[in-house]
Amino acid sequence: MKRISLNEIEQNMQAESYEQLCIYIYTQIENGRLKPVKASKTNGKRPALYREYWIIDAEPRTSDQVYKEELKYKMSMQISTDYYLRHLPQYVSDRKWVLQLNDYFLNNQEINPEPVSKNERSFQIWGREKFLQQEQGKKILKRCGVAVSRLSFYETSEPLAYYSSHRNTPQNLLILENKDTFYSMRRHLISQKNDSDKKEGKREIFGMLFGTLIYGAGKGILRSFQDFSFCVEPYMQAKENQIYYFGDLDYEGIGIYERLAELSERQGIKIFPFINAYVMMLEKAQAAGELPKMKEKQNRNLSGYFFSCFPEQTVRTMKEILESERYIPQEIINITDFVKIRQKAQEGQHDAV
Repeated sequence: MKRISLNEIEQNMQAESYEQLCIYIYTQIENGRLKPVKASKTNGKRPALYREYWIIDAEPRTSDQVYKEELKYKMSMQISTDYYLRHLPQYVSDRKWVLQLNDYFLNNQEINPEPVSKNERSFQIWGREKFLQQEQGKKILKRCGVAVSRLSFYETSEPLAYYSSHRNTPQNLLILENKDTFYSMRRHLISQKNDSDKKEGKREIFGMLFGTLIYGAGKGILRSFQDFSFCVEPYMQAKENQIYYFGDLDYEGIGIYERLAELSERQGIKIFPFINAYVMMLEKAQAAGELPKMKEKQNRNLSGYFFSCFPEQTVRTMKEILESERYIPQEIINITDFVKIRQKAQEGQHDAV
């Protein structure tokens, strides 16, 4: 038996990390190629390795040849082995995951397999649902020369939370930035007692009829809306529907609307700001006294599309508030404001009679 030091093994391997060196030596010991020289003592690291080893095999690199043959002759055509042939220690480290990917390709020969979610595909291949999302999955694919699209999966976002008072089309849908306003408006729609409205399945907010309220969860709506067709029922996707947005009157809220409008237009969907609600915010702000200060580090890069939807005087008022480093939160309005608007409308009808 020939004696070899840990330093010599490390130099011969050209390992990229101590972890790779450990995996390589443990594998060689398990295969009976190396045996620790216990008198040499360990190197003091974690996990510990002995400073010297006996080479039991007359040809100590035979196992490397076995790995090379495995890469050359046992891999699916979907996997490129170039990287691992040049970095055998890395292959020893990754071998378990590479072989599982190889088994997936060998057992699934479909050119266009049925798409499943990322976590579902990850578990199907590696038995770990987060392997692609949070662990080594992407690195393994890159080293194997496998495009992510080859696994045929789709991303999943948080499902949209929404309330529908009816499923007739066409109808108006309203996306709300904040949770409190969503709950208040939903309470308002549920509590309306106009029999004719109930029969027709219609509900009114600030003079406009809405069939569905959608909780946007701040910036969350940007990701959720990418999967709009997956998240909602068919009636909500009807082309005749009109979709509106209502959020905080600050740079962040306006920015969310502008990015959402741009994103939706790519899908052939038009989203408008709910002008009546923003006007109500401004009216209440006049009587509110001092408005809250703007939060720091807001993205002030606006395209101007939001302001283009409002009358010039309204835009001036909005900009004056923003430029004074103040903002109007959605929460300035509540369920009593919806009731007042309805009562005013009913009083106007009564006076006309």
